[in-house]
Order: sequence, then C-alpha cells, then structure tokens
Amino acid sequence: MKVLLSIKPEYAEKILQGIKRYEFRKSLFKNPHVKTVVLYATLPLGKVVGEFDIETVLSGAPNVIWSETHEYSGISKVFFNAYFHGRETAHAIKVARVRRYEVPLSLNKFIPGGNAPQSYRYIVDDQLG
Repeated sequence: MKVLLSIKPEYAEKILQGIKRYEFRKSLFKNPHVKTVVLYATLPLGKVVGEFDIETVLSGAPNVIWSETHEYSGISKVFFNAYFHGRETAHAIKVARVRRYEVPLSLNKFIPGGNAPQSYRYIVDDQLG
C-alpha cells in the first residue's frame, strides 16, 4: 500500500535530490502496510513528482528526533522547532529508494476531483495504472 503526502515543492525536490532524507510529520498514517510514499508537490507546482520507499519511521520527543535526524533533515532547526511547537511527539519518515517521475502527474490521477489532502491519503497500486 502507498500513501500520498502533500509536501511543499522545495522539500519534495530536496527529497528527490537525496538532500532531505527524513520527512517530518505531526501525525502518522495508521496502516502498518504502507511501504511507499507518493510525493505531491503542493502549489504553485501542484503535481505528483515521484515516490520513495519507507526505510523506517522514528517517533519520539521532538528534541530526540532532531538529534537523530538533523544531519539529513533538509530543514532548519528553527523550522523544525516551530513545526513541532507544543507537541510531545515528532515523527520522522526515513527515506529509502527514491524515484522521480519523468513527467510529473496530475493529482486527478490519484484523487478524483484533485483535492490535495491536508496531511495524507491512502492510495492503492491500481490507482497508479
């Protein structure tokens, strides 16, 4: 199973380039069978640009997660702290094998009506066909 994540274009590009090796989330998808993340680069791009396999997911206190991931976070500590302000738990999805789509795809191919999810949306492989 795959999950589509809405990600700012600059961070999606950093993931595709191998600079950002962790994607941070305040909350996680609950399905343990998700093995792949499909990257929807939000507006102004507004396209599905690639995907990556999940190596592992780290969860813990934000300061602990930062100390384990900062070298390949692709974001500043200021941004990280602002994002997780007031939260007891931070989640870091560790990026494994990355695949950039040759041609970015329309969100309509994955979600009828093309409304981007606020955080994530499950997708099944036949939605990719």
